[in-house]
Amino acid sequence: MSTVSAPGERRAPIRPARILLHVFLAGTALAWLAPLLWAVFSALRPYSETSAKGYVSWPDTLNFDNFKNAFQQSDMMHYFGNTLVIAIPAVLLTLFLSSCVAFYVSRFDFRLNLALLLVFTAGNLLPQQVIITPLYRLYLLTDLPGITASGKLYDSALGLVLIHVAFQSGFCAFVLSNYMRSLPHELTEAALVDGASVWRLYWQITLPLCKPAMAALATLLSIWIYNDFFWALVLISTGENMPITSALNNLSGQYFTDPNLVAAGSLLTAIPTLVVYFALQRQFVSGLTLGSNKG
Repeated sequence: MSTVSAPGERRAPIRPARILLHVFLAGTALAWLAPLLWAVFSALRPYSETSAKGYVSWPDTLNFDNFKNAFQQSDMMHYFGNTLVIAIPAVLLTLFLSSCVAFYVSRFDFRLNLALLLVFTAGNLLPQQVIITPLYRLYLLTDLPGITASGKLYDSALGLVLIHVAFQSGFCAFVLSNYMRSLPHELTEAALVDGASVWRLYWQITLPLCKPAMAALATLLSIWIYNDFFWALVLISTGENMPITSALNNLSGQYFTDPNLVAAGSLLTAIPTLVVYFALQRQFVSGLTLGSNKG
């Protein structure tokens, strides 16, 4: 039973442990935000000023010229379009395939359901650098005439979509299967008694109940795939086909690189991920806290 303190009642003293906790949390937050704040500070200053006075100095000029120049010099809209062509199909296909696997292993009892889930999850345990050589050779040997502009799986948006789907499906299947197991089995049994097919049981009954988990995974997948640089660097050779993360290379010269300009370009490329996160923030948080109140 909670009690309300009287107006003249003396409050309990703040414990030193609580003060230390708040100091630690504030220091951690500041250390986490320091690189971002420093990038914003550098992007707002012209390079001529920082080269003359140093980066650790009081600014005389703050403007958005670096952002304007970075946007124009990197041809950012073109590379952003390339990223959308890769990210949207990869996210949708990953969620669909992983939800199918999760539905099968969580709603049906058979001997190898756990082993099947472990096979999908084990794919996330392989370091990307370990399999890049055989995967690179496989992409070069896979011919797709008339399907991709290069005629091969290599140097195509389809190749990046497939590799993202392959690497992210295991994690999504693991998360969705755990969530689907928490759904009442009475829903499945009642639908089967009423004559519902397996597809209807998946699409119209189970999947709508997984919207919070799907939204959380969609947010994570969008950020991960959007920020990918490794696979695009290895599996794409034509500069015009690369995603937005590689657009920063256009800001680097052969003999000179303006770090303030690169900082501005990096901040511009981060804007779409922030938009996705804030648009799905409520669903993302609710998806992360699913099952926390269940005993």
